[in-house]
Amino acid sequence: MERYPNLKESDPEIYNLIQKESEYESTTLKMIASESYASFSVLEACGSMLTDKYAEGYPGARYYEGNEFVDAVESLAIERAKKLFGAEHANVQPYSGSPANHAVYRALLKTGDKVMGMPVPSGGHLTHGWRVNFSGIDYVQIPYGPDSVTGRFDMEAIRKIAKQERPKMIWVGATAYPHKIEYKDFADIANETESYLVADIAHINALIIAGVHPNPTPYCDIVTSTSHKMLRGPRAGFILSKVEDKYQGKYHADSKLNLAKRVDRAVFPGLQGGPHLHIIAAMAVAFKEAATDEFKNYGAQIVKNAKALANALLDKGWQLAGGGTDTHLLILDFREQDFTGKEAATALAKSGIIANFNMVPGDHRSPFITSGVRLGTPSLTAMGMKESDMQLVANWIDRVCKNIKNIDKHANNIKNEIADFCKNFKIPGIKE
Repeated sequence: MERYPNLKESDPEIYNLIQKESEYESTTLKMIASESYASFSVLEACGSMLTDKYAEGYPGARYYEGNEFVDAVESLAIERAKKLFGAEHANVQPYSGSPANHAVYRALLKTGDKVMGMPVPSGGHLTHGWRVNFSGIDYVQIPYGPDSVTGRFDMEAIRKIAKQERPKMIWVGATAYPHKIEYKDFADIANETESYLVADIAHINALIIAGVHPNPTPYCDIVTSTSHKMLRGPRAGFILSKVEDKYQGKYHADSKLNLAKRVDRAVFPGLQGGPHLHIIAAMAVAFKEAATDEFKNYGAQIVKNAKALANALLDKGWQLAGGGTDTHLLILDFREQDFTGKEAATALAKSGIIANFNMVPGDHRSPFITSGVRLGTPSLTAMGMKESDMQLVANWIDRVCKNIKNIDKHANNIKNEIADFCKNFKIPGIKE
């Protein structure tokens, strides 16, 4: 079926670029750990007439008239998010993950407060206090991260830092940590130091829904997430929280408001204006899809595929940060190789395997070249691949990494093999 027929006629330049991207993604292995594929239904909601709607405020309390139906849309998204994660309160208006996290700071802290978070080179998020981000400029980051030898969290070391520094908030979440996070252990530390505990689950939300990763909601004051990545929704963010504040506003000026109201006020009018109703509608669709057994099987299969890929690469003699994976991602560790993570990522891309160079714990190379490559299985799993297919993927990765110094002699052959392989699978949102 012809896609975007009106766009093809009205703006052929953009149409052709979209078609080229679709063809590119249909013939390569998309192994960016933070990407997957949205369904046609999600894409349809994103492109709906709700794009035109302006509705500042919240359901039942808008600054414009004529919001009966969009109130119902947002209310559906809120209720579905709460049910999906077992949350007391949800805000679905953040435009993306960074604004969601920004709202958390505004809801909980004052400028200059201490925040514990993982630095970006350790596998953390920009918005968890990294120095070039607003979170590291307006607040003081107290860094923690995985042990440089084991690649895993040392909870006693983290407890020691927290008790010494007494941060007002502790972030738990990562972009490149291949192991399960035990939120109860972090909650015990946060309670000892009277810190708010906030989980960022943008990279692992589908695993939580599938029951193959712990759910932070019972242990954390606030949980933030994006709705894209492996959740396979639109590009947006959302915030889950308790209703009441266990510290009763001890650290915040608006002590008269409960935690849920402070979160809502921080999003609007604190940081944003009118919500993107077409995106909120698409989020509601994604939340409904995520509640199905099919989606939960997908989430579980992501981990099975990642473990199969990790084991296959280990069998070929390659090192992995932390020794393997419990989640959706693994990090090839090239610290002992004579090539960098950036060289490896470039060679993989030339060969039809799309990944990103990444720091590893104890990395001696700079963040601009690194000693690692991060690989993820959400997109491959969404295409329908299983454990046996991961052996083939590992074979291609192995061939690339063994021939990095003369990759131009091998890249086209590998890329053609991968393109033929991809014909066996359906890509949601691209192929029928």
